[in-house]
Amino acid sequence: MFKKRFSRRQALAIGRSISTMFLVGCVTNRAESRPSPSQVAPLAASNFTRGLPGCIARPTQTEGPYFVDEKLKRSDIRSNTSDQTIRSGIPLALQFRVSQITPDRCQPIAGAMVDIWHCDAAGIYSDVQDRSFSTIGQNFLRGYQLTNDEGLAQFITIYPGWYPGRTVHIHFKIRLTERSGQNYEFTSQLYFDDAVTDRVHSQSPYRSKGQRSTHNANDGIYQEGGEQLLLTLNPSGQGYTAIFEIGLQLEI
Repeated sequence: MFKKRFSRRQALAIGRSISTMFLVGCVTNRAESRPSPSQVAPLAASNFTRGLPGCIARPTQTEGPYFVDEKLKRSDIRSNTSDQTIRSGIPLALQFRVSQITPDRCQPIAGAMVDIWHCDAAGIYSDVQDRSFSTIGQNFLRGYQLTNDEGLAQFITIYPGWYPGRTVHIHFKIRLTERSGQNYEFTSQLYFDDAVTDRVHSQSPYRSKGQRSTHNANDGIYQEGGEQLLLTLNPSGQGYTAIFEIGLQLEI
């Protein structure tokens, strides 16, 4: 498989050069501890908002240079599958609810492929070559899930770290097939409240990275609709839960 090789400077240049259109994701690569059932509470329906899906249109944003189509179906994306070590960090249980916007209602979409990827607590992405690190062959913090009949896809991950030039974020891509013989793809990013990020990043293992240089207010990509992509986090145990509602405009 071809792996993308970009420097940080190239990554930022690409990110800023691609305009968004409105439619309704440190340097030390260290092994982490093996998963423990006590590290993250299991995803439970009671952790999330219940009720009718929300047809909330969102802006698309750039895919960025670090997307690798691993086709790795899993809910817990923290581990590197070759050795089963995980990236340490504050647990984040993230749920997507994907729906179709119709004239009279919000219709949950079953079978949508929801792919997410982001950097670890030290600002490192897996399976890429960078000037300051190489993680080729690793696949931590990447994975996809298929939405169920209620349009839900669930992930267990960690709160992302940071790297120069970008605010804290998670990339996501939603793909649909067999719809009028055409494929559909929606790509964007998720963001976090800066005050919450500051609290999280004051803790281990994030604090060893030092103070971040970019916040939401001075991130050029966030400025293109990022306020509509902010996650609302709910404390849960030692980490957080969040649900992200998204409505897609599809040709009927």
